[in-house]
Amino acid sequence: MGQLCGRCMQLLRDFVALVQKMSSELVHSIKECLALISECSCLKQNGSKTRQLYKPVLQPHERVTAQEFLQQIERGFEMSPLGKDPLEALRILAFSENPGLQQSAALYYLHMSQHMNVPLPAEHLEPFYALLRSADLEVQQVSSLSLVNFLLEGNIDKEMVVQMGLLEPILDLLESEDPTVQCNSCACTMTLAVSESNREAIGAARGVTPLLSLANSYDPRVQQNAVGAILNLTQSERIQLVLCKEGALPVLTLLLESPDSEVQYYSCAALSNIAANAQHHEAMLRIGDRFLLRTLISLLSSSVDKKVSSQACVCLRNLATRADTQAKLVAKDVLPRLCSLLVSSSEDVRRAAVALLWVLSQYPHNQDPLVCTELLQSLGMLLSVHTTDHVIAGHAACIIENLNLSKNRQRIIESPCVEGLLQTMLSIDIQEDSLHYVTSCLAELAKQEGATLRMVKWIDEPLTKRLVRLAGQREHTETSFRAASIIQHMIDHEKMMLLLKCHITEIQAYLRSFLTHQEVRFQQLAISTFCRLQADPEFSLAFRESQMAKLLEQVRQQTEETQELLKAAICHADS
Repeated sequence: MGQLCGRCMQLLRDFVALVQKMSSELVHSIKECLALISECSCLKQNGSKTRQLYKPVLQPHERVTAQEFLQQIERGFEMSPLGKDPLEALRILAFSENPGLQQSAALYYLHMSQHMNVPLPAEHLEPFYALLRSADLEVQQVSSLSLVNFLLEGNIDKEMVVQMGLLEPILDLLESEDPTVQCNSCACTMTLAVSESNREAIGAARGVTPLLSLANSYDPRVQQNAVGAILNLTQSERIQLVLCKEGALPVLTLLLESPDSEVQYYSCAALSNIAANAQHHEAMLRIGDRFLLRTLISLLSSSVDKKVSSQACVCLRNLATRADTQAKLVAKDVLPRLCSLLVSSSEDVRRAAVALLWVLSQYPHNQDPLVCTELLQSLGMLLSVHTTDHVIAGHAACIIENLNLSKNRQRIIESPCVEGLLQTMLSIDIQEDSLHYVTSCLAELAKQEGATLRMVKWIDEPLTKRLVRLAGQREHTETSFRAASIIQHMIDHEKMMLLLKCHITEIQAYLRSFLTHQEVRFQQLAISTFCRLQADPEFSLAFRESQMAKLLEQVRQQTEETQELLKAAICHADS
C-alpha cells in the first residue's frame, strides 16, 4: 500500500479535527438538553409514575403503626388528636411508600380540617410535604383539600406554610393534569397570596406562569381560583411587572368577557390594581386598539353583576389619569351609563361611579359635556337621598365645584344640587373631610346672587343653626371660614336675618374669634359680616352691649401701625 502524500495527510488531519469539534458540540448540546429536561416538572410526574410500576411492600413498623392508628381513631383519640402519638403515627403513614397508608393520613387530616376549631401546630405541617408529593392521585386530592380547609378557616398561619417548605409542592401541583388537584392547589395559592411575604415567595418560585395557564382552564372552579390567586398577587408592584412580562394583560382583558361573574370580577379587580401603577397604562391601552376601554365601558351596564360594574368604574378611574384617555371615555358615551349607576341599589356601585365622574370633571375639556341636565339631576338626587354618605358627599361636591364655570353656573343653580348640598351639610359629621368639600362648594356658589336666592329658599332653622355652629368651631378652620362666608352672603335677605337673630350670642363669639385671627382674610370676613349685621337694630344693640366696637378699634389701631411700618420699610427699600 502506497504512502499518503502531504496534501492527503493534511486533509485527513482536518477531517479528524472537524469530527472532534462536532462531537464536542454534540456532547455539550446533549448535556444542555438533559439539564433542561431534568428541571421540568413533567419529569417529576414521570418519576412518580415509575414508582407505581412496583407494589410497595408494607414494612413491619408501618403495619404496627397503622393498626395502632386505627385503634386510636376508633377510640376517638381519647387524648388530643393533636398529641404526640397521633403526630408520630401521621408522620410514619405520610412518609410511607404505601398509597393506602398515605390515604389514611390524608383522610385523617381532611377530617380534622372539617371539624377542628383550634390552630394546627406547626409540626403537623411536616407530613403535608410527603402527602402533597405523593404519587397517588387520591392522596394529592385529599391532602390539598384539607390544606385549603385549614387555610380558609384560619387554623394555619399562612407564613408558616411557606416557611415549612410547602410552597414548592403546592406550586408543582398546579401542573397536575387532574382538575381537582389543580383547583385545590390554586385555592391554596390564592389564600397564601393574601400575605405580602408569601406573594414575594410565590413570585420568586415562578408560580405566575402556571397560574396564567390555568386562568384559561375550561373547568370553572380551576379558572376562578387561578384568577383569584392572580388578583391577590397584583397587590405587589414587583409581581405586577412579572405578570405583565408573562403576558397577563391580554389574558385578564379577555376574561372580562367571561360568562362567569366571579371570573369577571377577579380579572377586573386585578386589572384595577395594575392600572393603579401609571407605568402600565400604555401597555394596557394598547391591547387590541383600546379594546380594554371598550370592554370596561360595556361592563357599566345595569344588566352586569353589581360588583363587576363597581370594579369596572374603579379600573376606568385608575386608567383615566391622562387627558386623552378621559376625552376618549367621554366621547364613548360613558356619561349615560354612569348616571344610571348613580341610582343603583348598591353602595359600592354608587361610590365607584361618582368617584369616576369626579376624575372626569377635573379635565377642563370634559366640563361642558358633563354639565347636562341628566347628570346634575342625578347628582342632586344622590346628595338628597344619601345625605350621610361622606364618600358620595365629598366627590359630588368636588364635581359641582369643578363644573361651576361662568357659562355653566345657571344650570347648576337651577338643578337640585344646591338643595342636596345643604341637606348633606346638615347630616355629615364635623370630623369627616367631605364636610370641608361641601362647605367649600356652597361658599363658591354663594358668591352668585342666583345661587344665594336658591339657598335662602331652602334655608331653615336647623340649617342656620348648623352653619353658625360650623363657623364657631375652631378645630377645622377652613370649614369655619367657609360656613361664615355662606352666612355673610345671605345676610342681606330678610328671611336669613330673622333666622340669625336666634343665634346672636354664637355669632358674636365667632366674629370676635375671627377679628383676633392671624390671617387677614378672617379679619376681613368678620368686619364685612359685622357691617351688614349692624344695620339691624337688634344686632346693633347686642354689639354695643358686648363692646364689639372696642375690639374693632383695636384691630384698626393694629392695622394703622402695620401700615406705618410697611411705609417705613418701603421708603427704606427705595432709598
